[in-house]
Amino acid sequence: MDLVIRDARVIDGTGGASYRADVGVDAGRVTAIRREGGGPALTGGRVLDAHGLALAPGFIDMHAHSDLALLRDPDHSAKAAQGVTLEVLGQDGLSYAPVDDTTLDAVRRAITGWNGDGGDIDFDWRSVGGYLDRLDRQGIAVNAAYLVPQGTVRMLAMGWEDRPATPAELDRMRQLVAEGMEQGAVGMSSGLTYTPGMYASDAELTELCRVVARYDGYYCPHHRSYGAGALQAYEEMVGLTREAGCALHLAHATMNFGVNKGKAPDLLALLDGALDAGADISLDTYPYTPGCTTLVAMLPSWAGEGGPEAVLARLRDDATAERIRHHLEVTGSDGCHGVPIEWDTIEISGVGEPSLAGHVGRTVEESARLRGEEPWVTARRLLIGDRLGSTILQHVGHEENVRAIMRHRVHTGGSDGILQGAKPHPRAYGTFPHYLGRYARELGVLGLEEAVAHLTSRPAARLRLADRGLVREGYRADLVLFDPDTVAAGSTFEQPRTLPVGIPHVLIDGRFVIEDGVRTDVLAGRSVRRASR
Repeated sequence: MDLVIRDARVIDGTGGASYRADVGVDAGRVTAIRREGGGPALTGGRVLDAHGLALAPGFIDMHAHSDLALLRDPDHSAKAAQGVTLEVLGQDGLSYAPVDDTTLDAVRRAITGWNGDGGDIDFDWRSVGGYLDRLDRQGIAVNAAYLVPQGTVRMLAMGWEDRPATPAELDRMRQLVAEGMEQGAVGMSSGLTYTPGMYASDAELTELCRVVARYDGYYCPHHRSYGAGALQAYEEMVGLTREAGCALHLAHATMNFGVNKGKAPDLLALLDGALDAGADISLDTYPYTPGCTTLVAMLPSWAGEGGPEAVLARLRDDATAERIRHHLEVTGSDGCHGVPIEWDTIEISGVGEPSLAGHVGRTVEESARLRGEEPWVTARRLLIGDRLGSTILQHVGHEENVRAIMRHRVHTGGSDGILQGAKPHPRAYGTFPHYLGRYARELGVLGLEEAVAHLTSRPAARLRLADRGLVREGYRADLVLFDPDTVAAGSTFEQPRTLPVGIPHVLIDGRFVIEDGVRTDVLAGRSVRRASR
């Protein structure tokens, strides 16, 4: 064999008890598992002493925003060093395929805060298959799966208009979703608090989900509210996918804002009822209380109609800007989940315009106080000056909700990691070791074996991957070795780009991408496509 991992504590991903074993790897797959005391010793070209280390399947990030980072940064230690061996891209209804030239330009503008403007990227694709081909052709640090982004599809079919789709436009959207699925996407995402995807009716979304269901994919919505209407929004997604006959995976399934303090049990009861009735539902969360998005996402949906230039024009007009302020601060914007915005919870985490860097690390309220002005004046200046590119942390979560949801039987891990900005959310660099170190070892919210199952076999099952997510003979050798006693996130809100500790080795396809705690030059990742199952 190419490699023998000797004397490891195997946490195989099933959630069952761990065991000591030697594990053999050859030609990119696990080829032998010799439990302690059983059979002849395994031999190989290289033997790695894993005494004191746990061996687990590679972690699967069910909600990643590395769509351009994988192309821009071959190192990609933000994820590789966490033990992530597969990321699911195309999230929240907005990404870079399928597009035409006009739509690509608009998408780049719309999600600059998530991925940068892409000025350093050669966008030599337009289709989902073309994007996945590009990942394979260039070589990437970790594996990647893709969701067809419903907002981008709607933009391509009918622009940024807030109106029902015509029959011809709906047919075009069905066709685009089908083509994306045929070219390898694993499902479809939506961002139903982001324009233009949020303009879609339930009937429109149901029709697109019927297409996804034909290909045995799943629907992954960032639904219409995580605040004032959160439970109703979850119920809407459950009913919509039941009508379409489509599997449902709830993105960053949280209960946020003051109105939802302590209400995680209400959400879980809703999901348990649907599951017991036969629904196919899963969810992902990150193990932190603050959220992360863009400042422009807070605006009411009507302000986003027409695209980024139309938004900027409205912000520059005093009367329209005052109307936006009223919706944000008094009514409760749908972009802010129906809750009046609290500027002391909105922390600027990144800007694209260097002259605005002084805002980073401060809440909008703090920046406004330093300037002797009202928070909306500061926010408006930021939006215009940064051309809508500012990212934020939104401190609106509740620890008891986070813990309750991560215990659920269909829970998986997703970082929702935005890698842009001077002070990104620490979840981008720390989600997976934080689950293992903080929530499993220190707090005991999850047992270690259970936590590993949440991060490996459960997401692999949702992605319908028949040979990933377990340490098992014949499975792909996407593996992580970590120290259960020391594994921890290094990233903090003060130092968010610090790499984790206690994860010395990570393998993809049997090749070391992290070795002795150091990133190698190996680019073992590839696209993981629905058609290749």
